[in-house]
Amino acid sequence: MSELDTLTTTLQLIDEKAAAYSRLTAYYEGRQPLTFLSPESRAALNNRLSAVSVNIPRLLVDTIAERLRVTGFSRPEVWADWQTNGMDTMHRVAHREALLLGDCFVIVWAGSDGTPQVTVESATQMAVTTDPATRQITSAVKRWEAHDGTHAVHYGPEEITRWHAPGRGATTTGFRKTGTIPNPLGVVPVVWLRNGDRLLNHGISEMADVLSLTDALVKLTTDMLTASEYAARPRRYASGVELEVDEDGTAVNPFPETDRMMISESHETKFGQLAGADLTGYENAVSVVMRQISAVSGLPEHLLGIGGDNPTSADSIRASEAALTARAEARQGTYGKAWTQVARLIAAVRHGVDPAGVDVTVTWADPSTRSASQEADAVVKLHSAGILPTTYVLQRLGYRDDEIAAIRAARRTEALDSAGVDVLRGLAQ
Repeated sequence: MSELDTLTTTLQLIDEKAAAYSRLTAYYEGRQPLTFLSPESRAALNNRLSAVSVNIPRLLVDTIAERLRVTGFSRPEVWADWQTNGMDTMHRVAHREALLLGDCFVIVWAGSDGTPQVTVESATQMAVTTDPATRQITSAVKRWEAHDGTHAVHYGPEEITRWHAPGRGATTTGFRKTGTIPNPLGVVPVVWLRNGDRLLNHGISEMADVLSLTDALVKLTTDMLTASEYAARPRRYASGVELEVDEDGTAVNPFPETDRMMISESHETKFGQLAGADLTGYENAVSVVMRQISAVSGLPEHLLGIGGDNPTSADSIRASEAALTARAEARQGTYGKAWTQVARLIAAVRHGVDPAGVDVTVTWADPSTRSASQEADAVVKLHSAGILPTTYVLQRLGYRDDEIAAIRAARRTEALDSAGVDVLRGLAQ
């Protein structure tokens, strides 16, 4: 297969999921269409109700993403390059993209000064091919548009090639090679953050299970809004009043909807009021759908605004969030392998070594909800008993590697100062 054929095949992978990515993005941003709103209901509301957003998909993605925080690596130089590239912030963006679209990518290469350069890439602009036997990445392509046309970069284990098409919006045709550089790493410098636990599937959006339930929830909400407009408001009536007739001979209500007072000269006129419709049925139906969303997503009821009062203690919060915490821990295992590979590539670029020979591990913050005093009390007791070392205790408390190093240096300085004071006191005596 020629280079152009390989490029075309990989570019097609980007376009295959474009429609799915667009749909998922619309749900995340609350722009999905009103799936169950009938044309009759829309006309009854004079086309005023065009969009209703009950954004459960965004709540789910953001809630899990907030619990996924990398706090350090076992190699200090990797953490320094990680921070230099802004990955202490951007890795959370990568998690959110992977949870939203199912896939996200990270490129590790050398900058103009030879230091590691790490960038997070969207799945809407990038795709990879993998070896069916080992499931390792064999090639990758990034495509983007600029003022001078469409650009693409093909990443291979031996070389990296740049391509350009003069027209904007080019998909798979019109590209010509503009440059080639060797790849000394020996592997494709692209890491795939795949959201999902199945072996043969591509990444699956974390929102997949709640999209149809969100449509049902929006349907109930729009029905409730329609009912509140036409049935829930009490309406007045009058009988025994002679109707007026317009120029066309059509009967006209003598009391417009906005009139606050109705007056009639006829002694036979009677006025009354019809009770408004009860909307409790909609509330019950919304609660049923919300509980189904809680069951399939792991979101606790207090985050969804159902189930009465909020949990009264930290322990009850942790118990209610057990399913959500377990889901976040599963994602830590999935993404941890990807971030370990990113760390290996960073060390390989920094030291000019084979990435496979780099030994590095990633450290995560605790994804569960626990108060600062409760966490501190637990780890201090374990430290006092000699079970946990000081460094691990500081990691459990959420301190980054650089902060831990600064704390330990400050403690050593204080210890030396204290020892010096003791020596001076001994000499004085």
